[in-house]
Amino acid sequence: MFKRIIDFHLDKWKKDPFRKPLLLRGARQVGKTYAVRRLGGQFKSFVEVNFERLEGAASIFEKDFVPEKIVLSLSLLLKTPIIPGETLLFFDEVQEAPRAILALRYFYEEMPNLHVIAAGSLLEFAIEKVGVPVGRISMLYMYPLSFLEYLVATDNHLMGEEILKHPAGEPMEETVHKKVLDLLGEYLSIGGMPEAVVRWTQTQDPSSALYVLKQIADTYRQDFEKYARKTQVKYLEQMFRQIPYLIGREFSYREIHGEYRKRELTPAVELLERANIIHVIRYASGQGIPIGAETDFDTFKVIYLDIGLCQAILGSDISIWFLRPLEGFENRGEIAEGFVGQELICYASPESRAEIHFWKRKEKNSSAEVDYLIQRGETILPIEVKSGHGSTLRSLHLFLNNHPKSSSAIRFSSLNYSVTDKLDSRPLYAVASLAHNAQKEALDYLVTQTP
Repeated sequence: MFKRIIDFHLDKWKKDPFRKPLLLRGARQVGKTYAVRRLGGQFKSFVEVNFERLEGAASIFEKDFVPEKIVLSLSLLLKTPIIPGETLLFFDEVQEAPRAILALRYFYEEMPNLHVIAAGSLLEFAIEKVGVPVGRISMLYMYPLSFLEYLVATDNHLMGEEILKHPAGEPMEETVHKKVLDLLGEYLSIGGMPEAVVRWTQTQDPSSALYVLKQIADTYRQDFEKYARKTQVKYLEQMFRQIPYLIGREFSYREIHGEYRKRELTPAVELLERANIIHVIRYASGQGIPIGAETDFDTFKVIYLDIGLCQAILGSDISIWFLRPLEGFENRGEIAEGFVGQELICYASPESRAEIHFWKRKEKNSSAEVDYLIQRGETILPIEVKSGHGSTLRSLHLFLNNHPKSSSAIRFSSLNYSVTDKLDSRPLYAVASLAHNAQKEALDYLVTQTP
């Protein structure tokens, strides 16, 4: 399979002499298990405990939290020695054994030389029940493949390397620019779910990848009954189907078809966010640091965790991204905006849950809105996504004129690189250029030719 950003962070965790047991968090089927197994290949032994499949494993944690006893019991159950310093112990589908999450604290305190990782497809709901041992564990968040990861997966390492090092304001050679836009068109139809990307690289058949995405969507639906009350499942179904239609504009419960009330639908949005199926982009005034201190939780937008999955649910005609990508950028602005949001989240610090915001002018009869706000140091950076060649940037200029914490703005579009006054214009494929400092070394690692 292919290199991922998370590989760098897992390797860094492995080598850290002060490491703590690790919780790997993220939605179902984003590649968590594969990433840990890949890391396990660097150890003398790798022991995987899947709490969904291994009968009796969860009960080991019901008696006490003594690491020596837990390790002995697991060794006997699996007929495999577990040796600190030599073994990577992996608790998979740990939501089926929430007490195993609490046990991580004691592994840190009493058996620090043992490498322990826990992950699960519905981990957030287990954490909600038992909490986490604050200060005693580390966390990493994982997402579908970003566009840079997709370039690596499709043997376009050099393209990724060029995007990372390309100077702001200097146009890319036009032939190369158009080639990368073509590759971005591929990505917008296939998305970043690992199984779909693998299917595409093996078959070069978009319909085959689309079939995988529809299967993943069905799997997400089947999970609803695992974390929602029976009375909530129908609301989850409705939100899951309709949210893709609302990408790119402020979320309104009134736009959900059917006779539903806000109090019925609000928990569904919260559950989908907790399951990491959607990302909620909340309003921030953009006037202060940290940016999240001025969040309005009632004013928000929503994007799906993966742009390919979003279009599969919509039933979109994805052929346009292969045949006429520039036309796709021009006519499907909501897809471009969703893509940029997904990218910003992928390139955020992996050590905490990614948060991005948006801004709108709240005065009555005003339509001014900035698609995304992110914080970089003591600066708030406004970001506008223009799907085609549109040049109307009234909202960006209005924001800059009224926000002293923002001295410049970014526009992502299908246009080439340029800088004019306070506006830094970059191609849609260059979102990685805004990566958080915690990701920059990981991205350099990603695009090297070493397998």
